[in-house]
Amino acid sequence: MNKFLAKAFGFDPMKNDIRTEIIAGITTFLTMAYILAVNPMIFGNLDGMPKGSVFTATALAAIIATLVMAFYAKKPFALAPGMGLNAFFVFTVCFGMGYSWQFALTAVLIEGIIFIILSLTKVRTWILNAVPVSLKHAIGAGIGLFIAFIGLQSAGIIVNNDATLVGLGKLTEGKALLGVIGLVISGTLVMLHVRGGILLGILATAIIGISIKDPATGEAITHFTGVVSLPDSVAPIFCKFEWSQILSVDMIVVVFTFLFIDMFDTMGTVVGVAEKAGFVDEKGNIQDAEKVFMADAIGTVCGACLGTSTTTTYVESAAGVGAGGRTGLTAFTAAVCFAIALLFSPIFLAIPGAATAPSLIIVGMMMMQPVTKVNWLNYRESIPAFLCLILMPLAYSISDGILIGVIAYVVLYALSGKYKEISPMMWILAVLFVLKYIFL
Repeated sequence: MNKFLAKAFGFDPMKNDIRTEIIAGITTFLTMAYILAVNPMIFGNLDGMPKGSVFTATALAAIIATLVMAFYAKKPFALAPGMGLNAFFVFTVCFGMGYSWQFALTAVLIEGIIFIILSLTKVRTWILNAVPVSLKHAIGAGIGLFIAFIGLQSAGIIVNNDATLVGLGKLTEGKALLGVIGLVISGTLVMLHVRGGILLGILATAIIGISIKDPATGEAITHFTGVVSLPDSVAPIFCKFEWSQILSVDMIVVVFTFLFIDMFDTMGTVVGVAEKAGFVDEKGNIQDAEKVFMADAIGTVCGACLGTSTTTTYVESAAGVGAGGRTGLTAFTAAVCFAIALLFSPIFLAIPGAATAPSLIIVGMMMMQPVTKVNWLNYRESIPAFLCLILMPLAYSISDGILIGVIAYVVLYALSGKYKEISPMMWILAVLFVLKYIFL
């Protein structure tokens, strides 16, 4: 058994525990399962894309990509169609530019193929390794702030405020109250080093949600609408590509934008989660990074064929890593959970965002540790690192945080006369990023 696990998932019985890996996989799944509800809702705005078909496509894309991660990359990361990328697909390409969803799917397919080529040539790895260590530390911490912010929002602890952009929600009722209760439960379990404490916190909070009502609707926050439902067919959206405008300027722009966002969202996620998992060496390089990127690229191609937007590595994988996941068995478990969700969607959808929010907040806290490695007294290093870190949650974008951080790093090093210490790749990236903000 151990020989099979070692060969299949990179499992080491001297370092890893099967129970821990399985719990970590389930934890990762529960923190990212919201995509199975959100993706159909977003794509449901488009005529000809049935929500049921999109749900099935979303789950299948997640299963395929995560299995590639499990068996090929052997890392505890899970993948699914990415948030932000799905909104760009629907609201920018289709509604804003006026193109069909078939056109957008074709762009996703082309982007995925380019990704595979870049991964095979290790270009993505070269780009990743060219990023300074100080920025890598900032990326990890920034992602921690970002996912904690997502958790606070999903629980209603942080809400919209027209005067100050954000404000504190009403903590004595509804999902905000449930989120606070869940944070106390999960925080206590983690503090006491209870194995699987994050997952236990999610489940306990969901159960408590049955007795807490949402003041807006008067209904319980956690409620069941059924147990089993067969998945809808993906036939209406399967391989529905549009090749007539493949060489148009708009197609090139859309493909580049998908590629750009996916590359740096995935890069930032992989850097942050890999550092938390201990997959980063003393030089800041990630073990088997090209294999991780290949899983992302293959998932994108498969997702496009199935009828959904770009598939990417999820930052919520940090929840599984925080629960102890370190091998491909964690990813395999998450993939199995997505497969089960195809048949039992009413059950997993009953777990509200307020119940998974505490895990995101706690894991976000755990990911802040790398900031201690940044030399804050060296302003050439610390200013770009701080901009990178703070802009991720404030701009609500991992990629924008990275882009601004890279630009600031090159500018400050050049202005201080240290331009010879800037790698050629960093110069290239900085110029491309500046052009991106000017023209895109």
